Amino acid sequence: MYFGWDKVSKKFHLASTWLTAIGANLSAVWILIANAWMQYPVGMEFNPESARNEMVDFAEVVFSPVAMNKLFHTATSAFMLASVVVIGISCWYLLKERNREYAVKSMKVAAVFGLVSALLLAYSGDGSAYNVAKHQPMKLAAMEGLYNGGNGAPLVGFALLDPDKKMGDGEDPYLFSISVPKALSFLATRDFNGFVPGIEDIINGGYTYTDADGVEKVAIPFEQKRAKGLMAIEALKEYNRAANTGNDSLKMQAAAALEENFSYFGYGYLESAEDSVPPVALTFYAFRVMVILGGYFILFFIVILYMLKKGCFAAAGKRIKWFLYLAVASVPLVYICSQSGWIVAEVGRQPWTIQDLLPVQAAVSGVSASNVYTTVVIFFVLFTVLLVAELKIMFNQIKKGFENIK
Repeated sequence: MYFGWDKVSKKFHLASTWLTAIGANLSAVWILIANAWMQYPVGMEFNPESARNEMVDFAEVVFSPVAMNKLFHTATSAFMLASVVVIGISCWYLLKERNREYAVKSMKVAAVFGLVSALLLAYSGDGSAYNVAKHQPMKLAAMEGLYNGGNGAPLVGFALLDPDKKMGDGEDPYLFSISVPKALSFLATRDFNGFVPGIEDIINGGYTYTDADGVEKVAIPFEQKRAKGLMAIEALKEYNRAANTGNDSLKMQAAAALEENFSYFGYGYLESAEDSVPPVALTFYAFRVMVILGGYFILFFIVILYMLKKGCFAAAGKRIKWFLYLAVASVPLVYICSQSGWIVAEVGRQPWTIQDLLPVQAAVSGVSASNVYTTVVIFFVLFTVLLVAELKIMFNQIKKGFENIK
C-alpha cells in the first residue's frame, strides 16, 4: 500500500489498500470483544477444576451489548481520527501552496466521511454511557465526580474537582461546576427523573436498580459484597481440598457455595471500600476532554464542508491561513481525544481486570519479575523502533507529495 504506487497495477494496489483496511478492522473486532468481556463478563462459567472462566456461549460473548457498542464506538472514533489526519495533511499542502487539487479533493472526502463518523461516534457514545450505567455504575460515578446520587441527577458539563474531597465528609466535590439539569438521569436511565447512584451510594448500597435480566434488586453494601467474595474464595479452596481427598459430598457443597457467591468473587481480594473506587480526577477530566474535543470535531467538519462549498480553498489566500494552521494543529488534538476515551474506559474500571471477578492486584501469574521486566523492555524497544519507522515513512511520503502519482 505504501510502496506500490506505479510498481503494480492500479487494481492490485487498490486491492492491497482494501485488504489492509479490512485486516486492521478484523483485528480490532476480536481485541475489542475481549476488552468488552473484561468489562462485562458474559457467556462463560467458572470451572473450579481449572480455576478458569470458560466460554459456554460464543454468541453471547461476541454479541453482548457492551461488545457491539464498544466495537462501533471505537471504529467510528478511528474513522474520525483518520479523517482529521487527512484534512490536516491536506491543509499543510495548502499552506505550502502545493498539491492543491489533490488536497482539496482529499478534504472533500475526509470532511464528509469525518462528519458522518463523528455523528455516529456521538450516538455510540450515548449507548456506551448507558451500558456503563447498567453494568459499571462506579465508573459512571467517577466519570461525573458523583459522590451522592439521586433522582433527576444533573450532567456536569465542566467543573473543577475539590482535590481535598473525601468520602463521607459531606463536602461538595466541585469547586465550581456547570451542569445540565436532569441530563445524567436521562443518559443513564432514559428517564429524566431516574435514580443515578453516586460513589457513596454504591458503597453503602440500599438503593433499587434493575439488573441485566430486567429484575429489580436492592444494591448490597461493599462489606456484604466483600463477605460474599471471601465466601466464594473459601468455597474454591474447600472444593480443591475435597477434590484432593475424594470427598464428593463436600465437593458438591463447596461448588454450590461458590456458584451462589461467585458474582462477587473479586471483592474478596479488596481490603476496604476505597479500594473499589477508581481514580476519580483522572477519569472525570479525561471524560470531559474526550467529549469537548468530540464536539469540536463535529463543528470542525461542518465548517470545512461550508468552506469547501464556498470555494475558500480553491486559491491561496491569507484570510484562511489561520484555519489551515488550526487544521494542522487539530491532528494531535484528535489523538488526545481518542486516548482520553481509552483512559475513561480503562482507568474508570479500576480496580478490576475482570469486572467484579478479578481485581488488578490478584491478576498475577507465576512468571518471575525479572522475566516481566525483560519482556517489557523488549516490547518497548521493538514498538518504539516500529513507531519511528512508521512515522518516518509517513512524513517522507507527506513531504514527497503526489506530483508523480498517476
